[in-house]
Amino acid sequence: MVAQQATLRSKEEIKERLRKPEVISGSEILLRSLVLEDVDCVFGYPGGAVLYIYDAMHGFSDFQHLLTRHEQGAIHAADGYARASGKVGVCIATSGPGATNLVTGIATAYMDSVPLVVITGNVATSLIGTDAFQEADITGITMPITKHSYLVRKAADLPRIIHEAFHIAGTGRKGPVLIDIPKDVSAELTMFEPVTEVNIRGYNPTVSPNKLQVDKMLKAIQEAERPLVLAGGGVVYSGGHEELHEFIKKSGIPITTTLLGLGAFPSGEDLWLGMPGMHGTYTANTAIQSSDLLINIGARFDDRVTGKLSGFAPHAKIVHIDIDPAEIGKNVPTDIPIVGDVKSVLQLANKDVQYAAKADAWRAQLLASKLEKPFRYTDSEDELKPQWVIEMLYEETNGDAIVTTDVGQHQMWAAQFYKFNKPRSWVTSGGLGTMGFGFPSAIGAQMANPDRLVISINGDGGMQMCAQELAICAINNIPVKVVIINNQVLGMVRQWQELIYDNRYSHIDLSGSPDFVKLAEAYGVRGFRASTKEEARAAWTEAMNHPGPAVVEFVVRKHENVYPMVTQGSTIDQMLMGDEE
Repeated sequence: MVAQQATLRSKEEIKERLRKPEVISGSEILLRSLVLEDVDCVFGYPGGAVLYIYDAMHGFSDFQHLLTRHEQGAIHAADGYARASGKVGVCIATSGPGATNLVTGIATAYMDSVPLVVITGNVATSLIGTDAFQEADITGITMPITKHSYLVRKAADLPRIIHEAFHIAGTGRKGPVLIDIPKDVSAELTMFEPVTEVNIRGYNPTVSPNKLQVDKMLKAIQEAERPLVLAGGGVVYSGGHEELHEFIKKSGIPITTTLLGLGAFPSGEDLWLGMPGMHGTYTANTAIQSSDLLINIGARFDDRVTGKLSGFAPHAKIVHIDIDPAEIGKNVPTDIPIVGDVKSVLQLANKDVQYAAKADAWRAQLLASKLEKPFRYTDSEDELKPQWVIEMLYEETNGDAIVTTDVGQHQMWAAQFYKFNKPRSWVTSGGLGTMGFGFPSAIGAQMANPDRLVISINGDGGMQMCAQELAICAINNIPVKVVIINNQVLGMVRQWQELIYDNRYSHIDLSGSPDFVKLAEAYGVRGFRASTKEEARAAWTEAMNHPGPAVVEFVVRKHENVYPMVTQGSTIDQMLMGDEE
C-alpha cells in the first residue's frame, strides 16, 4: 500500500511538472499530453514522418515505448493492452506504408469496440495532396473503421485533439480514434497549454437508461416461463460483470455468454450454459431457440451467434440493452429497447429485479441438459488431441491466466475448453477474425498485467503472420507463454472444405512451415515441442518454470474438427454434433 501511494504521488508530481505552460514543439506536446492521459506504454515503429516525435522521445522516460518489428504487431499489441486493462491503447506509425500497415488492426479494434488512439505521421502540410513520397490519405482510408479521426493542421490544436481523442475512444461505444500529424506540425513551436475540459458538439452518448424501459423488462421477467440472458462483450467493456452476477443471482435466469462475453459471468456457476452460436454448446443454442424472453445485454446479434436470422429465437420477446442505439433492432427486431451503459442499466435493474418464479421448470430442464450435453471429443492415447491440450492448460493454470488467441480451430477449442471466471482474461478477435492477432495481443496484455500469467494460443498458420514479435519478447524479457497448436494445415478452412465442399481440399497445406522450436531459439526464446501427453505435460512444466518468454509447440492430429458446428443457412439448433452423431 505504501509503495502504491508513493507511485501515485510520483505520477502526480510528473503530471504537475508536465502541465507547466511553455513554448515547445508539437512532438513534445504530444508526449506530454499522452502522459497526462495516463498512458504508460506506447507501441510503435518509427519512420521519416514521425522522426521529430521519436527525436522528442530520446531520453524521455515518463512512459515506456515498445519497438515492435511490424506496425501490425504494434497495433495488435495496443489492442491486447486495451482489452486486458480497460485503458485506451496507443500506437504510433509513420506515414504511407507505416500507416496503411495499421489498417487491419484498426478494423479489428473497431469491430470489437476496443478503445485505441492511433497516431500516424504524414508528409508536411505543404505536400498533402501532391502524391509525395510515403504520402497516404490515412484518414480517408480508415474513415469506415474509426470512431473518429483528426488531421492536425496546427500544433496549438494538439492538446485539445489528444484529450478529445481519448475521451471519444473510451466513452460510449468504445473504438479506435486516429490522429494524423503532418511532419511540419510535429516540428512547429507553440505555447503548450493543457486541456482538461471536453466539449464536443453532437457527441453525448446515452449512459443512464430510461427507467420506464427497465421496468418493462422487469415486468417481462415476471411473466416469462423460459427467460434467458445473452451477455456479450459490452458487459466486460462497461465493467458491469459484478452487476451482471447480481442480476442473475437475484432473478435466477439462466445465462449464455458470447465469444467476446466470456469471463463476464463465472463459467463455474450452474446457471451459465456456455457459449452460443456456430460452435456453441447444445444447451445454449437450444435454450435460445426455446426461450420466451431473450435479454441481450451488451451483444450485437452477430451472425455467428444468430445463425439463420429468420429462424432465430422464434418464440422469444426480445430485450436489447446496448449503449449504441444503432445496434438495437439492426439484426433482430426488438420488443423492449434499452439504450444505456450496461453497468448503469444493471445497477438500476438490480434495485427492483425479482426472482423469476415461473421459470423453475425451465431452469431444471436446462441444468439437466447442460450435464447431459457438455462439449465432447474422442480422446486418444496415440495422437495428441488439441482439445486435451486446452484442458491441460486450464488444469495446470487453475484458470487464472490471461488467454489470447489467434483465429481458427484453436480459437474455438480455447473458447470451449478453457474456463473463464474473470473479465478481461480472454483476448480474441471476434468480429473481424484477424489471423496474426493472437501473439502480439498477448504482448500488450502482458505489458498491461506484468504480474499475471499470459498465454497466447495460436495455430501454425496465424503464428507465422506476426512471429517476428518474438524479438521484442526476448529483448525486453516479456514472459508470454506462446502455445502453437500445430496441425500442419489451415484447420478451420480444412474443416469447411471437408464438411461443406465435399472434401475438395484447396491450398491449405502448411506442412512446409518452419521448425517452431528453432525459430524461437533464433530469436533468443526458449522453445519446446510435444507430440504425446507425457511430452506435453513435461514441456509445459518446463515452459512455466522458465522465467522468461517460451514457445511450446503441440503437434496435434491433423483431421480434428470443432464440434458442435452450425453450418451457414441453418438455425442454431440445427447442429452437427460430430462424435455424438
